[in-house]
Amino acid sequence: MAKYVVWFKDVDKGDVAVVGGKGANLGEMTKAGFPVPPGFIVTVHAYNEFLDREKLRPAIDALLHSVRVNDSKQLEETSKKIKTLITRSPFPRDMALEIIRAYFKLGSGILKHPIVAVRSSATAEDLPGASFAGQQETFLNVTGEANLIERVKDAWASLFTPRAIFYRATNHFDHFKVGIAIPVQKMVESEQSGIMFSIDPVTNDKTKVTIEAIYGLGELIVQGAVTPDHYEVDKKSRTIVKKEVRVQEKLMRKKGTSNEIIPLSPKDGGKAKLTDAQILKLSDLGQKLEKHYYFPQDSEWAIEKGAIYIVQTRPITTTGKEKASHVVSPQSRNELIGKGDPASPGMRTGTVKILSSAKEISKIAPGDVLVAEQTNPDYVPAMRRAVAIVTERGGRTSHAAIVSRELGIPAVVGAKEIRKLLRDGMVITVNGSTGEIYKGAVASVSRVMSHVSREKLKTATKVYVNLAEPSRAEVVSKMNADGVGLLRAEFMIADIGTHPKKLIADHKEKLFIQTLAVELEAFCRAFAPRPVVYRTTDFKTNEYRNLKGGAAYEPEEPNPMLGFRGAARYTADPRVFEMELSAIRMVRNKMGFKNLHMMIPFVRTPKELQDVKKLIAANDLTRSGNFKLWLMVEIPTNVIRIDEFLDVGIDGVSIGSNDLTMLMLGTDRDNSEVAHDFSELDPTLLWSFEHVIRACHKRNVTSSICGQAPSDYPELVEKLVSWGITSVSVNPDALDHVRETVYEAEKKLVHKK
Repeated sequence: MAKYVVWFKDVDKGDVAVVGGKGANLGEMTKAGFPVPPGFIVTVHAYNEFLDREKLRPAIDALLHSVRVNDSKQLEETSKKIKTLITRSPFPRDMALEIIRAYFKLGSGILKHPIVAVRSSATAEDLPGASFAGQQETFLNVTGEANLIERVKDAWASLFTPRAIFYRATNHFDHFKVGIAIPVQKMVESEQSGIMFSIDPVTNDKTKVTIEAIYGLGELIVQGAVTPDHYEVDKKSRTIVKKEVRVQEKLMRKKGTSNEIIPLSPKDGGKAKLTDAQILKLSDLGQKLEKHYYFPQDSEWAIEKGAIYIVQTRPITTTGKEKASHVVSPQSRNELIGKGDPASPGMRTGTVKILSSAKEISKIAPGDVLVAEQTNPDYVPAMRRAVAIVTERGGRTSHAAIVSRELGIPAVVGAKEIRKLLRDGMVITVNGSTGEIYKGAVASVSRVMSHVSREKLKTATKVYVNLAEPSRAEVVSKMNADGVGLLRAEFMIADIGTHPKKLIADHKEKLFIQTLAVELEAFCRAFAPRPVVYRTTDFKTNEYRNLKGGAAYEPEEPNPMLGFRGAARYTADPRVFEMELSAIRMVRNKMGFKNLHMMIPFVRTPKELQDVKKLIAANDLTRSGNFKLWLMVEIPTNVIRIDEFLDVGIDGVSIGSNDLTMLMLGTDRDNSEVAHDFSELDPTLLWSFEHVIRACHKRNVTSSICGQAPSDYPELVEKLVSWGITSVSVNPDALDHVRETVYEAEKKLVHKK
């Protein structure tokens, strides 16, 4: 599609390379019949052609090679020089004419010069585990062909804002491999606008749709400049289960060809922004989007003259990350300073640093709590150093909330006038699960142990941790964990950003191997000599398609969960698996970390396990005293034929209770119609757990469990220990209370004997 302009109706989610992530989703939604304002897209080809014709690449490349991204001043100067190069270069005439023709076609009828929004759509945005949302610019209320052409150039230049350069550099994306397209969309002059998540973005509760709403244009809610109304809808019963109406102090609206911000009276700003009918209609759209994409969605919406429009959607990149449902209000004498909305789970203590603008981000040192009126993408370098975030404005869908969840740090937003109550240098504790802010250091406890320090508590049953983010390895390694029982591959590979088979086709296998090895090494170094069990790739086809080039290699499957995934991929085409094995070999043999072990997911038959073992051996990795091979038990056949799987020869198993429960009960926990039947305490599951654990115990093979169940059900942990399980692996926030439950269960066993 070597065109400069394409219409929404002519592209879909498979065209990310042509129109970027946002453009591809606008096309996909348009084709699927969702209410999307009409528009066209200036393609990535146009951007690349512009760079080549004006011979800009060498100059930009030289500036990028010399910049130190952690030096805020130097980064700002470099960004300014690159943007000037782009905006002052002439716009190719033939390209401009094609864009102008499309603009007038969009305005045919009453409006010859339509009012449009000019958005930016990068080819690397909205990947699993690496959301680039907010890294480029959007221009609202653009009128006239001359203004449109200038805004297209400005949008191209926004690919090189300081925050965008920083984000790509820290996520290991090649600056010139990230292209940008420009969606041009009829402007919705919204009376109300907001953001909708098809799950609860803080707790990952998939039974609810979460909606946040404000008056006026939606920029203020994204920025976190106002605190929105918060609504929650139960998917199954289609009832509104939470309605929090907030006072909105200002709104943004169109004025001529620009925007203005006007104050709102407490009476007007304190009204509910949406009717019940609008809340339910939005919720229905959110569920339809999730069903269409097979993945939880983060959508932006707007209402004009009563009509609801979806102006963009993206996958929720924080789903599956650690949640902190067990971090509760501490029972202590610490003074409660303030309260806001819980935005990112967890509880951390640190030193207050109050920022009045992004120009002060250099004030934040590792271990500080970043406190601000609101945040925007320019704050991200400081947010990566902070242990927690507190803002006066914003809701659970604001920039501060979303980025905090991506970084895995606690956040409280909408804590009104908190800056007046805090001062630089104060030590506070931020509880992102409850929205509470305490004076001084508070221990994160759910129950108090009177005679044993939880930090030093030891158990015969190992308590491992589930991890995915290399940036969290060092911090989590200092917790009371016996090792990593589940190291997920998917986020690390998503950070590479390109489909592994495309890398092979481009002869870039070394990039994949070296990047994966470096990230594996971060975990192994942090936890050494404790074991790190790496689960090899288990991307489903719909997840792989989201990677750059993925559409060329992945089929469209009606049910990806039961499709082409796990071990089946390794035997069908070993090349990607062999790159993983090369990375493991590099970490173990060249880097010297012998604490790295391997776990194989979704193995359907003992023969398939045998075939995978042959591939492992052929790649010079052999089971030994310091290299263990584990099997994920997550399919009913793994339970029923456990002895046959053990006969093949493995060192351990780990029960993936989430998938196993769904497949044993025939229940999709993400489907509100049947999710109520999902329970790891169902007799079928209890029998399965016991059967596997006892079979392993009899054969002297270690057994573990790595799903959510041990975190949620202390009574299940007691049963697992009594059956002889050798370890449990849980999210970091659950380490302490699960360790305590294991400790008490072991005490009971000893007393019985």
